[in-house]
Order: sequence, then C-alpha cells, then structure tokens
Amino acid sequence: MSSANIIKRLKRYHQRLNGSTLEYDLSAYKNILSEINKLKNKFEEKSDDELKKISQMLINKAKECECLDELLIEAFALVSEAIRRVLRLNPFDVQIIGGMVLHYSKLAEMQTGEGKTLTAVFPAYLNALSGKGVHVLTFNDYLARRDAGWMGQVYEFLGLSVGFVQEGMTTGERQKAYGCDITYITAKEAGFDYLRDSLSYDKADIVHREFNYAIVDEADSILIDEARVPLIIACASEDYVADSYHLSKIAKQLKENEDFEFDEYARNFHLTEKGEKRIEDIFNFNNLYAEENVELLTHLNCAIHAEYLLHRDVDYIVRNGKVELVDEFTGRIADKRRWPDGLQAAIEAKENITIQSKGRILNSITIQHFIQMYPKICGMTATAQAAEREFKNFYNLDIVVIPPNKSCIRKDERDIIFTTKKAKRNALVNEIIRINKTQRPILIGTRSVEESVSLAEDLQKRGVKSEVLNAKKDEYEAGIIACAGKLGAVTVSTNMAGRGTDIRLGGVNEEEKNKVMALGGLYVVGTNRHESRRIDNQLRGRAGRQGDPGSSCFFVSLEDDLFVKYRIKDFLPSDYIVDQDGKIANPFVRKEVNRIQRVVEAQNQEIKITLCRYSSLLEKQRQIIFRKRKDILYDNSVPDIYKSNSPYQFKMLLTKIGEEELIKVCKYLYLFFLDKYWSQYLGEVADIREGIHLQRLGGEDPLFVFHKLTLEMFRELKQNIEREIINAFNGITIKNNAVEFYNPELKVPTSTWTYLINDNPFENMFGLQFIGNRGIGMSLGVLMIWPLMIMFPLLKKISGKNKKYHN
Repeated sequence: MSSANIIKRLKRYHQRLNGSTLEYDLSAYKNILSEINKLKNKFEEKSDDELKKISQMLINKAKECECLDELLIEAFALVSEAIRRVLRLNPFDVQIIGGMVLHYSKLAEMQTGEGKTLTAVFPAYLNALSGKGVHVLTFNDYLARRDAGWMGQVYEFLGLSVGFVQEGMTTGERQKAYGCDITYITAKEAGFDYLRDSLSYDKADIVHREFNYAIVDEADSILIDEARVPLIIACASEDYVADSYHLSKIAKQLKENEDFEFDEYARNFHLTEKGEKRIEDIFNFNNLYAEENVELLTHLNCAIHAEYLLHRDVDYIVRNGKVELVDEFTGRIADKRRWPDGLQAAIEAKENITIQSKGRILNSITIQHFIQMYPKICGMTATAQAAEREFKNFYNLDIVVIPPNKSCIRKDERDIIFTTKKAKRNALVNEIIRINKTQRPILIGTRSVEESVSLAEDLQKRGVKSEVLNAKKDEYEAGIIACAGKLGAVTVSTNMAGRGTDIRLGGVNEEEKNKVMALGGLYVVGTNRHESRRIDNQLRGRAGRQGDPGSSCFFVSLEDDLFVKYRIKDFLPSDYIVDQDGKIANPFVRKEVNRIQRVVEAQNQEIKITLCRYSSLLEKQRQIIFRKRKDILYDNSVPDIYKSNSPYQFKMLLTKIGEEELIKVCKYLYLFFLDKYWSQYLGEVADIREGIHLQRLGGEDPLFVFHKLTLEMFRELKQNIEREIINAFNGITIKNNAVEFYNPELKVPTSTWTYLINDNPFENMFGLQFIGNRGIGMSLGVLMIWPLMIMFPLLKKISGKNKKYHN
C-alpha cells in the first residue's frame, strides 16, 4: 500500500474517532451492484414491450407492499437498460451506486461531471412506483425544465408520468405537474406553492398532494446556503410607511468622521455628538433618543446603513426599476429576494426608485423547515464533506463519498497572495493574458457583479475578449458555460453562474478537445476566497471532469473583503517578505489565510444552529396552525365551536340558509380569523426576535425569554381566534336570502405575492449576539449600536405603543 493511501486511511480513522459519519466503504453497495448488472444483462435480450410489462408489474408490486428495498435490484436494472435504449447512454457503476445511496436517504458526494442528473433517475423511478409522487428539487427553473424533458423520456418509456413546475404557471398547470409520478421543481417554487396552499379557502385550489420523497440536487446550495432563507407570502397593507426618501437625503448629507463613525470592521456605525445634534436640529427634537422618536431613529439608521454600507453592483443591482439582491454565496442575482422592510425601503429610496411595499405577511417558512416536511429526503452534491455537521444536525443526512468514474487529475495550485487589490489585479490580468496567448480556455470566478464587469473591461483594454456572466439568465448562461472549454475561451463569471452545466473541453469538437487537453485543460481562476471552502471548491470543480486535465488557482490580497472584515493583518508577522510585484511568499501568511476561513466557517455554522433554536418553536406552532386549517378545509361538517358557543344563532341560520351554505360560512369565518391572527402573530414574533438579545443586558437567557414570550402569545392567539369567530358568527344577518357579515372587512386578500427575505442583512452582527449567549463575547461597541436599530420593535411589543412621526 502506498504512503498516500496509508495517510488517507489514517485520516479517515481519525475522522471516525471524532464522530464523523462520512462513509467511504462501498463494498455493500458493490455487492448489490453486481446483482443489478447481472439482471441488466438479461434485460438486454428483451423487447421494449417486455420491459414495459416488467415495469407495470413493479408498479403493481409497489402498491401491494410498502418495502421498496425488495424491488431495488429489479428496478435499477430496468432503469439502466431503459437509459441505454432511450438516451443512448450507459450509466457508470458509480452512478448506480449513487442511486442506491439516494434511495437509502443519504447524501451522495459525487464530483463535477459524474452525471448526477442521470443518477437521480434510479431512485426517482423506484420511489415513484408507489404512486405517492417524487419531487426532484433543482437549483433553478431552467434545470427543472431541462431535466424533466431529458430524463422524462426514460420515465415515460417505463410507464410513469413526469412534469415540471415553473414560475408563472396557472393553478391547473401546477396541479397537473404535481399529480405526475415524478415532478422536477425548484425548492423555492415548491415552498411558495405550499404557502399558497396554506391560504386556500377551497380545497379545489390546493396544488400539492401529501409529501413523500424529495431528491435534492445541488444539495449544498439548497440545504445549506439557502436553508435559513424565509419564503414569504404577503398581501397589500394599509400600514404607515416612513418617508424613506426624506431620510435618504438626510443620510447623504451626513459626513463620515464628523456626523458618524464606522466601527473597526467598517460593518456598522454610530452617530457622533455632532451628528446627533444635527439630526435633532433637522427634526426640531430636544432628545433624539426619546421614546417617541425611536421609530424615526430606526428608519434613519436603515437609511445610513443603505447609503454607506451597502453598495450597488456589489450587494445589489438596479434593473427594470427594481432593486435586486446579489447572493453572497454565488455572486448571482437572488431571485425575488428582499432585505427586511426598513432596509429594503432605504435602498430603494437611496436609488430614487419606487418603494415596493412589503405588505402584510400572511405566512412564511424557511427552506430548511419546508424540506424537513418530506418524510424521506436525500441529496447529491460535489462538496458535502465540508458541511458534514450541518447536513447531520439539520437533516440527519449521512454522507457517502463516491469516487469518480475516472480519477481526478486536476492540479489545484497554492493561492497567490498579494498585499493590495491593485497588485492582485495587475498580476491577475497579466496571468490571463499569458495563458490566453496559448489558446488554453480560462474560467474566472469573481465575487461580485461589479468585479466581473471591471475585470472584463481591463481585459478588453489589453486586447482579450471575454464572455461576462452575472445575470439571471439561466438558459443563456448554461449555453455559454458549456462552451467555456473551447480553445481561446475566456469566461468571466460571478462564482456559480451556469451551475448544473458541465464544461466540456473543446465543446462538441473532439479534435479541439484533444488540443485543449494537450494545453492542460480548463484553467479555473478564483479572484477571492469565500467565507465557505465549499464555494471555493465548487469553483475549482468546474475543471477536471471525468478524468480531464485541468488546474485551478486563487489570486487573493490582504485587502480582500473577507480578510479586511476579519482583520487578518492583526495576525500576521510584520516582517513577511514582499516582492516587487506585491506578492507574498511567506508560508505562515498562507496558513493564516486558510485558518481565517476555517474560523469563519465555524462561526457561521454556530450562527445557523442558534438561529435554528429560535425558529424551531415557531415551526412547531406553524405546523399546529396548518394542521388545524387543513382539518377545517377538508371537513364537511360544522366545527363544534359554533354549536357549543352559539346554539341559538346556529339553529336560526340552519333554518334560513340550510346546512350546505352554513358549512361554507362557518368554514370561511374559521379560516379567515385563523389566517388573520397567524399573520399578526408572525409580525409580532419577528419584532421580538430582532430585539430579544437585549435581555442579556439584564442577565437573562434570550432564548428562554423568547420561548416564554412566544408560548404566551400563542395561547393568546388561539383565544383571540375563537373569540373573534364567535363574535363574527353572532353578527351574521340574513337579507334577501343572502348572508351578511357585520364587519365589511371580512374579506380575503384579492391578490398576494411571494418573495424571500435575506435572513441576516447586517452580516454576522445579529448572529454573533445570539451566539454571545453561548460564551462568545460581545463588544461594548455592538451593545451601544444595535439598540438603536432594534429598540423600536421591542418597545412596541413590551409597552404596546405604536407612535407615528410626521415630517
């Protein structure tokens, strides 16, 4: 055994001793694989009709018994032969093993280019045999549509139906797609449909059926990066809105280091005495921090934050008269994403565009909690190991590491580290020009839209033409990314553009492929390190597919956002050597760069765990509400609350309008007030959560106080719902044989819309304060600054006051 293999085994043994659940031994799967391949050889001799009859026989068996494991060998062999006939592809053994891993509710780590789309067909077919439905959750609408059309040929050959769901589809189209045996859809769209169902007043409008089995493609992105993103459904609201435009003008007039000062990380600010006096003079206040001015101060802080800490073409772009957020993990435009309302309005005012009303939140759920509603889930990604703890803690998913069909020979070079961004950019441009002269294809992954555009402009000035990808045009981007391996191609992209699409060397031209391979394959260049090594590894993984040659290298500087934010210079020796081009060769600096990244990953993981503790109780309450709502919607009798509390009114209405109409009225009232008070409750809980960390100042545990408050409020919620239902029921009159409610506002929203909220818009400060309760210190500066941002909602809930201000 080679020394490299010995070291690898020792490392795995050490991981197991430390509680790792990573699975490397595939011997059990290979034994089953042998049986599958033997049966597949027999299936090759059968006709298409015979295979279809076998599939129908499996469907019948699956409906008779609950144990699909007993059908696995036959089903997988059948799928393998169907793929060969329909798609003219021969599945690799590792793809079949990956399919087994997915069926057993585990997470398959499969490298880029290993054919994860084809892998999902095996467990999707097997689990769809029961007739309960399978959802394949993809990264974007384009991939859902593409994969349903591509893989759908196999399912239909075997007698199963396949559909896909896209944004903009009608209720009928969605019902048809969800009614199929296999449905391809994004996790977000499936979640939004769940929220729409949760507000339905007619069971005929429900699009989802009972959840059964979900296969999550690009699992690291959906289950980890997007996990804490709340999906929101809202309607129009009459709530008061502060004059964000006026506050934005004031924020623009303030001067740094005179009216306000940034903290040492340049992630927050506080007003100076001069700044406080200036604002008091503008609004004619005696005391800016008086209770009646807290709401104004909250909005003003948002305006200042928007003006000085959030940057156009870095944190967001403006397109078609709307602010669109840039995803921090991918550098892509985040579809339908918003910041919490005060900050969103402040950004829109800063850019002098129409402020988009949030409206009243009717319901919400995080992607994490939505995925957990499936009784059986699994996933696949190329970068699972770095997030092992999160997959296990949040989804109870063990990871099986599946080796590539062909060994990866990509060369991952050491980071090239510079003192300044300018030195890094000069070296980066020179490197691209040097490589481009050889015609070797290059893929450059940038951190932001702004950086990708400026880098492309610098290259253009030096005579290098490039493709720039950074917008939400998935199908267009997939086509460009697929050609990024052609001779002479230079592709500048925000980090994960074109995800889900393989980069083939030379495109479809075999002769050109050989030339590219001779040049060393695709050269991937990263211009920044990210807070997660997974993101960096995803970028590296665009090269070296299926044993192809390739290489990757990251160009970083000590002025990059990640290292400024976490003050890497404070941890470096003062005597490190810098060459004339600004490059640092000191190995200690390289180690410190890697250490900072590991520390940040651990910190972010703790934030997610802590935030999950805050949301777990709310999620249980949401399940109670939705279960009650569903019982009311599907029950064909009058709820007992009406008969027991208003027997006289009940008998009178029964006589005048009949049982069928009375059932409709009773259901309507129950659902209306359930929705109304749940919506109010969500808003109140959000306000409390924003300010609950202040309880630590009084020596109390914020999590304990949060749970105590929300439990009390939830009890009140149920009491309020029942009281309002009876009051409204007793107020019903009959005129001209029609039901009239005493309150004309008893109407459901005529229109709703969906969006997502950035869960942590102020970066790690909010989370760090939660974590502070678990032993991580919180600076005095943070304690002094954050009450200004969150005092208003806390005061509003504790004192019951809701003061408005007027300019």
